[in-house]
Amino acid sequence: MGGRPLDVLEASLDEDVTVYLKDGRAFHGLLGGYDQHMNVVLEPGDEIGEGALDDPNVEQVDNTTIIRGDNVVTIST
Repeated sequence: MGGRPLDVLEASLDEDVTVYLKDGRAFHGLLGGYDQHMNVVLEPGDEIGEGALDDPNVEQVDNTTIIRGDNVVTIST
């Protein structure tokens, strides 16, 4: 899969993805949405490994995780 980053995200909608953050944490879930800033919405959005969800750049609401794009390093399918 190649192309511009937003094109790759568009092609990955409704697929399982893993989002790796700058702080070393990772989240796995169904890519439910994104925007031009590469903020991503994961459903259900489970954190992989140990860690606490006390980061203001990661919000979890009703089993949905919203991650600010400026914290994302890599998104893989």
